[in-house]
Amino acid sequence: MAPHPSPIILTSSKKIKINSMRKTLLFLTLFLAISSIAQDLPKNYATLLQEVEPSLITWRRHFHEFPELSNREVNTGKYIADFLKTLPNVEVRYPVAKTGVVAVLKGGKPGAVIALRADIDALPVYERGSLPFASKVTTEFNGQKVSVMHACGHDSHTAMLMATAKMLSAMQKEVPGTIVFLFQPAEEGPPGTEEGGAPLMIKEGALDNPKVEAVFGIHISSQTPVGTIKYKSGAFMASSDWFTIKVNGKGSHGSQPWGGVDPIAASAQIVEGLQHIVSRQMDLTKAPLVITVGTIHSGVRSNIIPETAEMTGTIRTLDTKMQEEVHQRIKNTAQTIAQSSGATADVTIDTKTLVTYNDPALVKKTLPALIKAAGDENVSESTWVTGAEDFSFYAAKAPSFFFNVGALPKGTDPKKAAPHHTPDFYLDESGFILGVKAFCQLVFDYGKTK
Repeated sequence: MAPHPSPIILTSSKKIKINSMRKTLLFLTLFLAISSIAQDLPKNYATLLQEVEPSLITWRRHFHEFPELSNREVNTGKYIADFLKTLPNVEVRYPVAKTGVVAVLKGGKPGAVIALRADIDALPVYERGSLPFASKVTTEFNGQKVSVMHACGHDSHTAMLMATAKMLSAMQKEVPGTIVFLFQPAEEGPPGTEEGGAPLMIKEGALDNPKVEAVFGIHISSQTPVGTIKYKSGAFMASSDWFTIKVNGKGSHGSQPWGGVDPIAASAQIVEGLQHIVSRQMDLTKAPLVITVGTIHSGVRSNIIPETAEMTGTIRTLDTKMQEEVHQRIKNTAQTIAQSSGATADVTIDTKTLVTYNDPALVKKTLPALIKAAGDENVSESTWVTGAEDFSFYAAKAPSFFFNVGALPKGTDPKKAAPHHTPDFYLDESGFILGVKAFCQLVFDYGKTK
């Protein structure tokens, strides 16, 4: 048997030398990594980034204080367009899709044509916070007087894209390809039967002149830590369908239900039946499914059985085939339950958004850009999101990548953060500059690959 080798004993001086070598190697590795990132961007990039941040915050606060609802963003659109017209090398089209703005920057170097998108509309939500730039705006919505608030962060998206446009305009000679800036109205949905949002932007040629090869979008998140990015390849956000179920019964005195057909009782059974679709009829191992009844309206008096009842709600799916099947099951469930009570049910389903689908090849190609912008430890893949986005319509026209940027203050429990679309919604403004960095890095990295 061969003897065991003698253990190597390090003296203190040798240990110091080895540790010193390790530190030197680590420093060189980090230096080379940082240098490689820095070489991807123009030399004045860091200075421009530092200079634009105060304007970024100022713009966001302006939009936050003066929000406008979907398809009513008249002052918002003009503000954006007037600013973009001051930038050299930027061609501005306004208005597009009623109140939106499309701007084009042709870079000084050959490359791809890509679009960067921000949404500009606010919500009929009362702002409960005490920010000095809190909204005090009120307007009319669906026949009611409502407060208006940027309760989903669209004000920050707009400001980030304006800052990106300013940055890229200043670096125009080094920018590869052509950049199309999409400032889109009505992401939350146009009122009534009006056209609007991404479908109308597309209809009016926002992706056609020049022909866009890829579209990138950001959504700020109040429940994601500041300084981080969350993404998902493939199906990311749910489709959104809105349904209306009208139950037709027969009126009667409240003391004699047998004399009529109670549409309220039938509606209660339908609500329960809809949840059985989710829990007992669909394969949830394929993708999540949500069916929510949001409103029920019926009757005018406690002792009168009314003739009709109407409920509305939303369907969220992350699989197109599942979406089609769920539509049919909802119709069958509502109509069969109503019939069993002697009533009838009329069901209408309107598709508001598609599944937001991040093209896997595009994600793989551009994920390194996000890592450069935020740092490897700050970029992670998320699960499905049952919220919906009309960004999905761009993704149906060109390969697209939509991701979240965090704005949850450090040290805050995400579970205690106010969700989007609520009166206490809050964003840490220090997180906004990461959106600008991500957009710029995507422009330079993706453009150079063409």
